[in-house]
Amino acid sequence: MQISKFMTPEIIFGDQAISQIGESLNRLGATRVFLVSDPGVVQAGWVEKVIHYLQEGRLTYHLWTSVTPNPKDYEIHAGVEAYRANECNAIVGVGGGSVIDAAKAIALLGTNEGSILQYEGVDKITRPLPPMVMIPTTAGSGSEVSQFSIIADTERKVKMTIISKSLIPDIAIIDPQTLMTKDSRLTANTGIDALSHAIESYISLAANPLTQVLSLQAMRLISENLRPSVASQYNPEAKQAMAMASLQAGIAFSNAILGAVHAMSHQLGGLLDIPHGEVNAILLPYVLEFNYIAAPEKYKNIAEALGENISGLSLHDASRRTLKAVKELARDLDIPESLSGLGLKEEHIDQLSQNAVLDVCMATNPRDMTVKDVKALFYRAL
Repeated sequence: MQISKFMTPEIIFGDQAISQIGESLNRLGATRVFLVSDPGVVQAGWVEKVIHYLQEGRLTYHLWTSVTPNPKDYEIHAGVEAYRANECNAIVGVGGGSVIDAAKAIALLGTNEGSILQYEGVDKITRPLPPMVMIPTTAGSGSEVSQFSIIADTERKVKMTIISKSLIPDIAIIDPQTLMTKDSRLTANTGIDALSHAIESYISLAANPLTQVLSLQAMRLISENLRPSVASQYNPEAKQAMAMASLQAGIAFSNAILGAVHAMSHQLGGLLDIPHGEVNAILLPYVLEFNYIAAPEKYKNIAEALGENISGLSLHDASRRTLKAVKELARDLDIPESLSGLGLKEEHIDQLSQNAVLDVCMATNPRDMTVKDVKALFYRAL
């Protein structure tokens, strides 16, 4: 067996878990908190709740909400200036994957010199980061437990993947009630994003027994609960299950890395500034079809985790049920079948494909992919 490392933050999970933010920061020695969020999360009321518990914990704070979807390099640099100007010594992110990725990148530059562009790749961070506590408000990104931060390089128009154990937050607070302020479209897109994390981490070349258990359980929960979670904004059982699925998939991919779905979607997000979860949702069936020959035994297990009856079927027939299950779920959730509606044009594909094969996530894809292979998948998804 290959040597594996397995890391997670401290995890606080459950309804009203958000009330633990003040006590958590006090344990980490925080005194002045840099609170990162976005206008939508503020409007939903979650930032106000966090501030209440910060004040209850006798913590001062500076609120910074200048984050957009697919956080940009210049936003990170502006955030670092604000972090330093306000003499903060801890960072809290409250929001979806974009907010949490931005919070982690600001923490990185809070103690490390230079531009965020210098840290693209694996293990470029040399100095410890300030204490970080993350509170996700979507069930999808898994960034609150991962060693990833994805930041857009606006000059090259690509999304940079920054990977380091230093980016794993100290504490992740997952409160399923935050999911009740998401609309059905965001619930669907982030849920399929979590599914892509679970599946890609399971078939990843870096998967190990610890990650695979979490990947499969996340798939089971998503298969059983994503449809009812999309159907009803206020279904507490479905929200709690999806929060747990996202958490499990996040821990799995943080330790096993991902694959071609994310290598390709990062490029689209960088070029066209479109929602990451929606891109993953569209790409997943196409990439699954391509990767099939590399892991039919694993596809059989995925099919079973997704609720398919594979009793008595051959390995070929059982494993192909994975493709059926994913396509049916996407169809039930009204996920678009093509990227053209998101702005992808034929003239983009050459550059996107060349960038995708260089993405860090491509290294753990189970089937080798050339630029030509990636181009073919982009054309199929167009």
